[in-house]
Amino acid sequence: MDLFTDHYQKNWRTTAPLAERLRPTKLEDFVGQEEIVGPNSLLRKDIAANQLSSLIFWGPPGSGKTTLATVIANLTKSFFIEISAVSAGITDLRTAIKQAADQIKFYQRPTILFVDEIHRWNKAQQDALLPYVEKGLIILIGATTENPSFEVIAPLLSRVRIFTLKPLTPLNLKIIINRALKDEINGLGKYRAKIDPAAENFLIQTSNGDARVMLNVLEVAIKNCALDKFDERLIDINLISEAFQHPPLKYDKSGEEHYNVISAFIKSMRGSDVDAALYWLARLLTAGEDPKFIARRMIIFSSEDIGNADSMALVVANAVFSAVEKIGLPECRINLAQGVVYLAKAPKSNKSYLGLLNAEAEVKQSLNLPVPLHLRNAVTNLMKEWGYGENYKYPHLEDDSAQKYLPDKLIGKKFYHDL
Repeated sequence: MDLFTDHYQKNWRTTAPLAERLRPTKLEDFVGQEEIVGPNSLLRKDIAANQLSSLIFWGPPGSGKTTLATVIANLTKSFFIEISAVSAGITDLRTAIKQAADQIKFYQRPTILFVDEIHRWNKAQQDALLPYVEKGLIILIGATTENPSFEVIAPLLSRVRIFTLKPLTPLNLKIIINRALKDEINGLGKYRAKIDPAAENFLIQTSNGDARVMLNVLEVAIKNCALDKFDERLIDINLISEAFQHPPLKYDKSGEEHYNVISAFIKSMRGSDVDAALYWLARLLTAGEDPKFIARRMIIFSSEDIGNADSMALVVANAVFSAVEKIGLPECRINLAQGVVYLAKAPKSNKSYLGLLNAEAEVKQSLNLPVPLHLRNAVTNLMKEWGYGENYKYPHLEDDSAQKYLPDKLIGKKFYHDL
């Protein structure tokens, strides 16, 4: 080790965030995701056999995507290139491909190209990866917090394996906290800090399974904690709460969590669970969702799931939308809450909607069946000569009980069912 390397490592230990300093380099030190990298997992076997294929890690922030990629690079003795799709573009990709080609040419060494937040790349940028992944010039490891089905192009998805990482469990996070407090080289061991059990539970709960957030909050709390009479630092819940400030809700208006939360909102109203419906409404509003979007979904719901079981539901939903348009936030939250409670408690029926679906299915199957002549409108004399409108019975003036309204081939067909 030379003087400059030694100086860099000392400086890195004091300036890099705690989550970065504690990043493990071996699978034995990797915490969580046992289904993916456990002793008998396929991925672990591939790593051990040095037979890694391109893959994408999909999981929430702080679940270990970047860490796992770097551990894999270390274990497979691969040349490792890391780029972020937030700032990198086609030029950066070409540079990486040139490096990968040189590694093969001069050292017979494979290259792992780690693309963090790969969902940020557009279609053209993702397309540019295809030939190199297909030829095996690079082993792609992509990381994304968004559902790959929505954010990664189909040709690329067909060439990679998807591994879903879950939020770290409370036990996982507890292990990481303990490691951080004891590690005197890269962790916080030199501060001689202890964390109160209530504070630890609060830290774990509020981190939402995100180890990076948790460690960075822990570091802020410890560095701002005064020594007690025993020359130690005791971290209490107030310190943790202050370090968190305003923990953000996990929500992206264009991403998967948007669809997850709005789905839970609709299904809670459908299941007549008022409390759950109000909770998901609060989640939507707190995360900054457009109240007009919520109101529009309520209008759809009123006809789709309540229908004629309570015909006032559609009136209420439209009134809520009108109130939201006129008033806006924050007061329109009150109108939304009123509407949600009404819709959740209303009797449910989807028979009219199912009737439409049944009719649409028939239309797609039988296509353009002719309109019966007696139902046609005779606009011209020629149409009258052809029999348009002939023998039509006006229901308000005469008995039309024998009159048929469906095309001849569909007589007797039922689309709407009361039972």
